Amino acid sequence: MRALDALNFFLADVREGIGPFLAVYLAATLHWNPAQIGLTLALGGFAGVLAQTPMGALVDQIRQKRLLIVSASAVIGLGSLATVLIGTKPVIFGSQIAMQIAAAIFPPAVAAITLGLVGYREMDRRTGRNGTFDHAGNVAGALLAGWLSTVLGAGAIFYFAVAMSVVNCCAALAIRENDIDHELARGAVNGDSPRIASVGALLRDRNLAVFVVAVVLFHFANAAMLPLLGQYLAAGKMRPATAGLDMAACIIIAQLVMTPVALLAGKLAHTWGRKPVFLIGFLALPIRGVLYTVNRDPRWLLAVQALDGIGAGIFGVVSVIVIADLTRGTGRFNLAQGAIATATGIGAALSNALTGVLAKNFGYNAGFLFLAAVAVAAFLFFALAMPETIQKS
Repeated sequence: MRALDALNFFLADVREGIGPFLAVYLAATLHWNPAQIGLTLALGGFAGVLAQTPMGALVDQIRQKRLLIVSASAVIGLGSLATVLIGTKPVIFGSQIAMQIAAAIFPPAVAAITLGLVGYREMDRRTGRNGTFDHAGNVAGALLAGWLSTVLGAGAIFYFAVAMSVVNCCAALAIRENDIDHELARGAVNGDSPRIASVGALLRDRNLAVFVVAVVLFHFANAAMLPLLGQYLAAGKMRPATAGLDMAACIIIAQLVMTPVALLAGKLAHTWGRKPVFLIGFLALPIRGVLYTVNRDPRWLLAVQALDGIGAGIFGVVSVIVIADLTRGTGRFNLAQGAIATATGIGAALSNALTGVLAKNFGYNAGFLFLAAVAVAAFLFFALAMPETIQKS
């Protein structure tokens, strides 16, 4: 369990390569415009979308889950090096595609290892603990990355990602393979001869379909907000010289809030149920989008990032718990995770591309208000259509 804590802590710095720092690097160092940056993020996003479902199916089938994490970390480290050392548009596009494909393995692999270690009875609370270590790792990583970008230049962030990839490999290999129940890890609970549900049965599950639509809307509204904020802070009328440090502050503020919120979300999901906790996360998103347009002061924009900590902190924990609830006994836990990630990835990639175009043509406030409107639709749909999924057994 301590090794699982370490895995979540260090994985935070490699899960998406250089993450939102890429938008700042492209805007402030390479002087790309919002549409070009949006295209770059969209290309990687679409590649990740195509990989999510097969990666989830692979995690269901293969027992070497730790080695999958090691392999994906290596790809992200190499992609980060290629981005900073070569830095041409084709290389950056290709690196983003490769890193997003590799990153698709992390969510189902970690969730599967967790379920295989603790079982359904402790899955909700343990997932909250995973989230806490994940966000704490993001805080530590963002602090170090922001300091490195200020002292050594924006390119240092990419070398930092390489170093964290190596550390993450060590953490994954520290988990004892024999402690993982691999049948339970895929959501099969019927003993030595578990029943494996067909893909068609998953497609016919109404509650699963409702959940997919709700989370797609959430991700469409959420995915572009932080990259858009990073571009806004890097724009000439703001503070381009400190854009990397500002982005680090955005991440740190949100992650500091997420760290206790994730732990609390896991505990409250165990006692209150999944739906009321999830609704709080949905509500934080439209408020955040509107508040970005109220004041142009960077200090105000950074303060609003606290709402990201509430929304994303809850979502990252409770979404995994709900998928586990909906797929219990099917043997398709990780396939369902991958399929839902595919659907949400489509929303996220389209969000980055469309919002980038809106920001270029109508201004950053138009982009933020558009995302807030989508977030309101997500909240209403989830509140009206999604039932409670907790199983008291």
